[in-house]
Parts: sequence; C-alpha cells; structure tokens
Amino acid sequence: MIQTLEAVIDSAGRVRLLEDVSLPKGHRALVTVLDEAADVGTYEPALLSEESLAEDWLRPEEDEVWSHLQLER
Repeated sequence: MIQTLEAVIDSAGRVRLLEDVSLPKGHRALVTVLDEAADVGTYEPALLSEESLAEDWLRPEEDEVWSHLQLER
C-alpha cells in the first residue's frame, strides 16, 4: 500500500514526519521537496498548547509535586 505523509525538512536537512507511522522494517520512501517553505510553527502541537498548559505548569503546587525529581544543588 502506498501512503502519502506530510513532513518538514529542517535547516540541517533532517526529514521529520508530521504524524506517526507504523510500518514493518524494510520499506522504502521517496521524498518530494515542494517549492514552498513550511510554516513549521503551525505543526508543533506542543507549541500550540504551551500557553494553556503553562497555567498549570507554572503553579507553585506543581513545582512541589515534582521537587523529588530535581537534582540537589
């Protein structure tokens, strides 16, 4: 079965798929480079949700809960 998956290529030339794919080993792939630049920021779910998640992440209670994982200084 042939699948088309969207990907972005970073400045170092690494190809990163924008969705997970599960395939048996040994498959080949062809990469078509488009004439248009990708707006990488719109494809980053972590960046899209960062502002709303920060409300919880930045609470003192959250720091207290995870403090046991911090390295002693």
